[in-house]
Amino acid sequence: MQAPVPSHDGSGRPDGAAVVELRGVSVIYGRQMALREVSAAFPPGAVGLLGPNGAGKSTMLKALLGFVVPSQGEMRVLGLDVATSALDIRARLGYMPESDAHIPGMSAVAFVAYCGQLAGLPPADAMQRAHEVLYYVGLGEARYRNVETYSTGMKQRIKLAQALVHDPDLLFLDEPTNGMDPKGRDEMLELIRDLAHNKGVNLIVSSHLLPDIEFTCDHVIVMDKGAVATQGALDAVRGPQGRVFELRVKDGAERMLELLTAAGYEVHDSQEDVMRVFVPGEAGAEPIFRLAAANGLQVRHLKQSVPTLEDAFARAVGAE
Repeated sequence: MQAPVPSHDGSGRPDGAAVVELRGVSVIYGRQMALREVSAAFPPGAVGLLGPNGAGKSTMLKALLGFVVPSQGEMRVLGLDVATSALDIRARLGYMPESDAHIPGMSAVAFVAYCGQLAGLPPADAMQRAHEVLYYVGLGEARYRNVETYSTGMKQRIKLAQALVHDPDLLFLDEPTNGMDPKGRDEMLELIRDLAHNKGVNLIVSSHLLPDIEFTCDHVIVMDKGAVATQGALDAVRGPQGRVFELRVKDGAERMLELLTAAGYEVHDSQEDVMRVFVPGEAGAEPIFRLAAANGLQVRHLKQSVPTLEDAFARAVGAE
């Protein structure tokens, strides 16, 4: 069976050339600078656009689509200048927005076919593709239902379907797992990973969730306060291997923080006197216990934790 989303580029760019480039791009909303002289290069494949809410990720995507005009800087998508070729770029892109964008009263298959026609497909081809991509995203059995009857997870899937229907050269996925339950989230991430790693589709995943980026992407661009904090291969940005521990001590949190910092550990404060301590390598928790015991401090709580966005982000930007 033919894959519903075949791999191709057709841009004429050299192999390995960036699919998206920004050079000194700034975007201002009133008195707020949403993007601050951003320079970034998105290589082919799956690239994560990672950062907390309000970091400027959605603004960057909208600027690359030509929906927002920057006050300065240059942008190129698939080798085309956004300032002069925004319509040509949008014809070759698939965009999954963060917010819902369906049309009430339309069935899923009619809506996706309509999106295909808007992208330039003949009606018959658009309808055929609509059926194919709806089956691909797991909505084949529900394709004749009106979209407003869909659950949140199903609406996320139909947003992905409409982004795929015209066989784009590049996908922009803005918070693709937003509002989904754990099972639906895992299935959405599997779809994204399949598109990038098996179908060969270039895509940019914008998310504030580190695990989503880790599972689907090979490269990452980390945003903070409208600027690029770091960018590169995911393993390099993630930093040294090790473990994160949640730590609470009795009547000596400030002293323990000083001792850990002096010993060279990365420590980040949390709520209720809980510290998050990064221990490199495979040493485990034993060095923490020894340090506390040697200084007369009693450990009340210590457990291994899953690394969070804050841990990776702090390491990437060199935050204290």
